[in-house]
Amino acid sequence: MSDAINQNSHYQGLPFWSYGFRPFFFSAALFAGVAIPSWVLLVNGAYDVERLFPPREWHVHEMVFGFLPCVISGFLLTAMPNWTERPPMRGLPLMLLLALWVTGRLVITLPWFSPLISVLIDGAFLVVVAGIVWRGIIAAKAWDRLPMGLLISLYAYANLLFHGLLMSHASADVAVRMALTIIMVLLAIIGGKITPGFTEDVLAEEDMLKKPAPFSPFDGFSIVFLGVAGVAWMISPESMGAGYAFVFAGVLHFFRLSRWYGWLIWREPLVLILHVGYSWLAMSFLILGGAILGIGVHQEDALHALMTGAVGVMTLAVMTRASLGHTGRAKHAGLLTVIIYLLVNLGATLRVFGSSLDLSSDGSLAVAAGCWSGAYLLFVISYGHILFGENLKEE
Repeated sequence: MSDAINQNSHYQGLPFWSYGFRPFFFSAALFAGVAIPSWVLLVNGAYDVERLFPPREWHVHEMVFGFLPCVISGFLLTAMPNWTERPPMRGLPLMLLLALWVTGRLVITLPWFSPLISVLIDGAFLVVVAGIVWRGIIAAKAWDRLPMGLLISLYAYANLLFHGLLMSHASADVAVRMALTIIMVLLAIIGGKITPGFTEDVLAEEDMLKKPAPFSPFDGFSIVFLGVAGVAWMISPESMGAGYAFVFAGVLHFFRLSRWYGWLIWREPLVLILHVGYSWLAMSFLILGGAILGIGVHQEDALHALMTGAVGVMTLAVMTRASLGHTGRAKHAGLLTVIIYLLVNLGATLRVFGSSLDLSSDGSLAVAAGCWSGAYLLFVISYGHILFGENLKEE
């Protein structure tokens, strides 16, 4: 581990502000645990409040541009010192960055602010994160990380576009499709890096001869083709070409996943869950492609395969492992962690397939939301003391 990482153990401030994953993972989990039940109560008429955006747009924005950027920021602020050999962001700068994210949630949720104020504050967060990523890439000459800087910059633009379209009283769906395409590619890149890497570690510990396939031109092609499918969908969401492209992308990414030998590490849920999350990602491409072609579930349910399935499972997989590993704890999933994984998968399954199983739409939505948000609240409860506490040992 680099000196930049090891410096974390000598930080004299509060441990919570010593590394990006601590405040951002905790805040993202708490937000997910509260925002989803609030939205379910809102759509069921339990209360009526005025917001900057209508209920559907608020829900979409806060999951796509609120919750997920918080998780991504925690991941990037933790990974970048390894990429760049530079010290991590901590202390006051980290506090200010989190405060900007929290303020963005408030100006979107409360009706007291004008659309202009909201876009300036909420839109600034991803712009700042993109600036931090670019600064690290340029300072360290880490040119192999250029795709990450480009994707985060496009993500920031998609959020600004979302605000701009709604301020113009137009549909913001194209901005959402742009963001979801970026999310798909980000998950394919990040998941394709950490999943085989951690799997190889477990296989080596168990003295197995099998090793996940290294990154190859096939992996690069599968990611690029996914991006092409996403752009086609962004431009023409009902086109047959986009539908077939997503189906083919799903096949490519399931084959990619099969080359990592996930079934051999079933005894370690902390790594197995990454394979489950990537299978949700590949399956979301098949489901979305089928929906566009008029096969299977509605396109909105297909998008939940991406957001509640792939995003939900993979974010919790990363959050649990990073919280354990970067605080010097054993990288092993205990009972509560396994329950977290079961809850998020159950919630995603009910959200995507509940209507197809002839379950009551209101009932399945409530149970799905309870399971999914419950997984994040259980993370807050079971990992909160880890994120606020001292490291057990140097990494």
